[in-house]
Amino acid sequence: MTEPLGAAVDAAPTRATRDASWFGHPAQLARLFTTEAMERFGYYGMRALLTLYLAQHFLFSDTTTTGLYGGFTALVYLTPLIGGMMADRFLGSKRSVKFGAILMSLGYAVLCFSSTGGAAKPYATIEGTRYEVTVEGIGEARRQYITDHGAALRIKGNEDKTVSLLREDGGEARRIRAGGFEAGGERNPLYTFLLITGLAFVTVGNGFFKPNISTIVGELYEQGDRRRDAGFTIFYMGINLGSLFSQILCPLLAVGMGSWGGLGWWAGFALAAAGMAVSWLLFQFDGGKLDGFGERPAGANPSRDILVYIGAILAVPLAYLLFANLMAYVKPPEGSGLIGYIASLPIMGKIMFGTFIIAIPGILLWSWQNGDKREFEMMVAAIVLITFNTVFWTLFEQAGSSLTLFADRNTDMSVFGLFSITAGQTQFFNALFIVVLAPLFSILWGALAKRGMEPGIPVKFGLALVGVGAGFLFLVWGAQFAGPDFKVALWWLAGLYLIHSMAELCISPVGLSMVTKLSIARIVGLMMGTWFLSIAVAQYVAGVVAQFASVETVGGEVTNLKVSLETYVGVFQTIGEVSAVIGLVLLVLSVPLKRLMHGVK
Repeated sequence: MTEPLGAAVDAAPTRATRDASWFGHPAQLARLFTTEAMERFGYYGMRALLTLYLAQHFLFSDTTTTGLYGGFTALVYLTPLIGGMMADRFLGSKRSVKFGAILMSLGYAVLCFSSTGGAAKPYATIEGTRYEVTVEGIGEARRQYITDHGAALRIKGNEDKTVSLLREDGGEARRIRAGGFEAGGERNPLYTFLLITGLAFVTVGNGFFKPNISTIVGELYEQGDRRRDAGFTIFYMGINLGSLFSQILCPLLAVGMGSWGGLGWWAGFALAAAGMAVSWLLFQFDGGKLDGFGERPAGANPSRDILVYIGAILAVPLAYLLFANLMAYVKPPEGSGLIGYIASLPIMGKIMFGTFIIAIPGILLWSWQNGDKREFEMMVAAIVLITFNTVFWTLFEQAGSSLTLFADRNTDMSVFGLFSITAGQTQFFNALFIVVLAPLFSILWGALAKRGMEPGIPVKFGLALVGVGAGFLFLVWGAQFAGPDFKVALWWLAGLYLIHSMAELCISPVGLSMVTKLSIARIVGLMMGTWFLSIAVAQYVAGVVAQFASVETVGGEVTNLKVSLETYVGVFQTIGEVSAVIGLVLLVLSVPLKRLMHGVK
């Protein structure tokens, strides 16, 4: 998602081509809309499965699961910084999108094979002694047992963090002190290798695809065209239209619904791979509709393309090493302090924070040296908004990690008592609300703009931050009505996603357009990369935040649902309050930011 305008092209589209109408927008928007919808079908279908796949199939702990998920989604948003530069300098946007689509499709296929070797075998280490864990039953009747001296003892977590081993009659045979019980899983190294390799291919391919298709969207509109914001909102609806169906279908194929157990994890990932392949086909065989858009930059040497492709392939093992390092991460001991925490960060964390800290002042320094006063002030405004964007996505992106685990563990998934959905499918709420609300928001912004009443970009960003906080507080409110099984009705979670979706429409499509409006034309591709860098940092921090909601699990199941509910509610309440306060701060800052933007709306 992004849209550089600064790169020169070999054949500039004519105004007649630009103005051929598709719902009042350039006709090329339709092809970009469908291409992006199918790419997002693949990505969000895979993402709906990933957290549960890590926790239930590979039996990673909550800390490792959310950390690896956050690191993956972070790298997905970091690689566009490089992919945007490669397009600006060498390949052009169109070639970059095609190459990225091939790599991503290959990545999903490798993930498909990673699930074919059987699930990890659960075990528990108790006071230094290892015991095999047996899991019986499904759903509410699921129980975990260890065998000690020939007796099967059920594992039950307690509120004080101790663990009880219960006899068949329910009596306590043994109580293990807090910290004396450690759950784990025995994994096949080959399939763990395939898991990480698949994620690595997806991240590298995404770096070429994600920023550059949005770049082409930006090229459809002349500078000053007021349809731009509405066009990006429509484009954003395409993203969510694709993700809507995949977040229903991929979990359905993988784990089933109701009494049907599904085909297996492989089927969900295979469907994601198919969606990505369709996206490539739509773009590769466009019938000339995109001729003149996203072409190679003027003066770029085609012979260097092969070097870019080779470099991208070599980046795959680098991404693999970053994910492997995340999996091996161990939290520093208590009392290590800030320096100890920073020193112990995984390589991914150091890269994220280091890149952001260098990129932000570096861009401002370049702007001060190479732009005039007006351009520099507009760039300052863009950087401030990008920084607040980081806060928004840090909190919003709990959806794929802590909120998915909350859905799996502490949410009653029944729909009107008629049928139940799976935890992975709850992510479709966001896509559904975006598809429904995006046209309404597009109409709203257009109507307000005609009357000179449309809120400025900083105000929209502030409202988004207040909204994401309100969503979490809404769920916290609903938690007080949890039943005796410590589960919250599904509709409270759906309400959170409704509020978050409205907040998202105030920042994400608007933010993409903001970058192209405020950026100096010569570095608009780099600024788009920086926009994604801010989201990358947010994704990584989101994984760290989700780790605070980690709860004890055995064989992928929580040992105490009451403790689980209290843990999630406490973290969500803190998130909600902090977000609302930060949003109010930005609303106050919107006045000086408006002056720095020099009339950009």
